[in-house]
Amino acid sequence: DTDILAAFRVTPQPGVPAEEAGAAVAAESSTGTWTTVWTDGLTSLDRYKGRCYDIEPVPGEENQFIAYVAYPLDLFEEGSVTNLFTSIVGNVFGFKALRALRLEDLRIPPAYSKTFQGPPHGIQDERDKLNKYGRPLLGCTIKPKLGLS
Repeated sequence: DTDILAAFRVTPQPGVPAEEAGAAVAAESSTGTWTTVWTDGLTSLDRYKGRCYDIEPVPGEENQFIAYVAYPLDLFEEGSVTNLFTSIVGNVFGFKALRALRLEDLRIPPAYSKTFQGPPHGIQDERDKLNKYGRPLLGCTIKPKLGLS
């Protein structure tokens, strides 16, 4: 009830141990960054970081593993599906230590899922505001480690 649980199918790059790949997924999809950020000293990252608590080989698949990751609820904004998914399924999928990555399962505590109120308006309102029709609308991942100066 205090964590969001994710199961990722992980295929590490050659030479990367499964445990290291699982830990990298947990870090990169929560508090990890490739550079030093001045805001790191403002809080204890241990409170927010994802933890790979188990890793199992996928039966019948060579060099594939299921990495089980727990994310503390404090990492996420209540009521924000966008915040939840940009963290868990954001840029971690382009992580160079992995040859392949797929989210297999996501378990959200019932109390947290009740904070999602649904969108304030529909896709038609968004298309009207943007004056964009007949094509998909795409966005990008916004993380707090970007744009600070």
